[in-house]
Amino acid sequence: MSIRPPRRQYLWIWFFWLACFYSTWVWLVFGQQNWTAVKEHWPIALSMAMGSYVAGSTPMGGGTVGFPILVLLFELPASLGRDFSFAVQSIGMTSASIFILCRRQPLAWSMLKGAITGCALALPLGILWVAPVVPDLWIKIVFAVIWASFGVLHLYRIREIASHDGMTEFDERWDFRVGLVTGALAAASVTSVTGVGIDMVLYAMLVLLCRADLKIAIPTSVVIMAFASVYGIVFKNLFTGVQPGVYENWLAAAPVVALGAPLGVFVVNLIGRKPTLLFVAILCVGQFVWTCYTEKTALGTLGLALSVLAVGVCLLGFEKLRAWGAVLVGEAQARRASLQDRVSAIPIQKGES
Repeated sequence: MSIRPPRRQYLWIWFFWLACFYSTWVWLVFGQQNWTAVKEHWPIALSMAMGSYVAGSTPMGGGTVGFPILVLLFELPASLGRDFSFAVQSIGMTSASIFILCRRQPLAWSMLKGAITGCALALPLGILWVAPVVPDLWIKIVFAVIWASFGVLHLYRIREIASHDGMTEFDERWDFRVGLVTGALAAASVTSVTGVGIDMVLYAMLVLLCRADLKIAIPTSVVIMAFASVYGIVFKNLFTGVQPGVYENWLAAAPVVALGAPLGVFVVNLIGRKPTLLFVAILCVGQFVWTCYTEKTALGTLGLALSVLAVGVCLLGFEKLRAWGAVLVGEAQARRASLQDRVSAIPIQKGES
């Protein structure tokens, strides 16, 4: 087996991006007299130091940490947490994506292109017509349920997920269509409401349906979340506006995540993805328990029971997706084996004629 030479990297592009970003940030803070606002919001900057690492090393955006910190710890509106997720990820996830592309890490390009197309079409619809009708309490619960199910999935499937090697190749057009549908549905229903989620959904498709290696699935999820975040915050600024307080929190956190998310991409290659995913999975379950406890009065017994049931439904969906993936992988392997048999039989037939 031949060994491929290492791909040429273009990290100078990433350093150029950092220079442009930090120059702009310095002008916004000191040139526009915003240093006081940055100092007042230092707790979110400290929180996003961990959040940005999670963003770069797992299939979960930095908003996964920023959202519960702002909403559960600081008791700010869930709509502000959602808009902050868009804003802060537009820097952190973008920085991580540029780093990934400059290092030429492998990505599931066909599915990623489909997801980007679906997100571009559906995210504005979700922002305009879905998110405005979802109450703040529901935003918290949707966030808590989806990430709790993600956490539980990894707590009992981590060995299988971490053992995948490469990626099952189906058909590029099929991959694109799956990405298109996944991106559209996730963007309209989850990302428009919580500011995160399309990355986790696409990641689930890759590891459960396509049996993709984490080295492919996680970077792909980072790139789609970067696109959704930039697209989402630009669209909201142009058409709906963002919640008061987002800009000040963003100014404080942005310089941290610009380096923190790429650091996550780099460090996770040294310590492995399995320990990081297990740690984040525990955090996901913990934030669900925290949300249910803080909102127990508003939810009532029925609401709490339905929230737990919703986690179970999400897990059932993940398991159905995994079972479908097993069938598709078996079919793909059978087709390849049949093709190899036919190809190997051709020289024998020619020799006999």
